[in-house]
Amino acid sequence: MEVEQAEPAAAARGDGSDGAAILLDNVVRRYGEREALRGVSLRLDAGQTLAVFGPNGAGKTTLLRMLATLLVPHEGTLRVLGSQLPRDAHLVRPHVGFLSHDPLLYRDLSGRENLTFYARLYDVPDPAARISHLLDVTGMSRRADEPVASLSRGMAQRLAICRAMLHQPKLLLLDEPRAHLDPAATAMVDHLIGPHAPATRVLVTHDVEHGLAEADRVLALRDGYVVADAAASQVTATDLRTVYSGAA
Repeated sequence: MEVEQAEPAAAARGDGSDGAAILLDNVVRRYGEREALRGVSLRLDAGQTLAVFGPNGAGKTTLLRMLATLLVPHEGTLRVLGSQLPRDAHLVRPHVGFLSHDPLLYRDLSGRENLTFYARLYDVPDPAARISHLLDVTGMSRRADEPVASLSRGMAQRLAICRAMLHQPKLLLLDEPRAHLDPAATAMVDHLIGPHAPATRVLVTHDVEHGLAEADRVLALRDGYVVADAAASQVTATDLRTVYSGAA
C-alpha cells in the first residue's frame, strides 16, 4: 500500500501550539513482554477526524486508552491537546469524551442518575438542562429513570453517548460508536458523534467504507505496527482491506 507516511520528526517538534490536537513520536506500549504498539508516530490536527483500522489485536484500543489517559506509554512521546502525557493528564481529562465497548455506566443506577453523577465530576454548568437536552436528542427521555441493567444494549449505548458528550469535549475517542444501534438510533446520535461533531475525533472501526468516508486521515495498524498513515483521500477501501487480509 503506497501511502504518505507521517514524519516522526514533526511529532517530536509539536507542542500543541501549531494546530495539532494529537502528536505521537515512536510510542511503544507493552503488556508484559508483548508489545501492543511498536514505535507508533502520528499527527492529527485540531478539528480533524482520524479513522483507525486494523484486525483484532492490532493495537487500536490500546491507542485509544492511551489518548484517554488510561494507559501510559513505555517509550516515546505522547501529546494530547497541547499537553504531554502522562505528566499533564489532569489537564487533558476534562476535555476528552471516551466511548468504549464498555458503556461505563453504573447498572443499578438509572440513566439520569448516571449522567447526573458524571456531570458533577466534570462540573457541567446547568447539568439538569444539559442532561435533558441529551436525553431528548438521543430518544432516551422516556426510559431515563429506569435502571441501566433493565435496558437493551442499544439503549445503554445511547446513554453512553450522552455520557461522553456531557461536557462538550474537545476530543472524542470513539471505539465502534455505532455498535448495537439500529438505523433510527444511529440517525439520532450522528450529529453528536458523527463527522459534523464540533470536536477532533479518533474513530476506531472495522466499517471500512463508512470510516473512510468520515475521515480526514487514516491510520492502519497490524500487530502493533503502523502499516499506513495517510490523508483519507490517498487511501481506498481496497487498500484498507489488505490490512485485514495480511497482504502487503
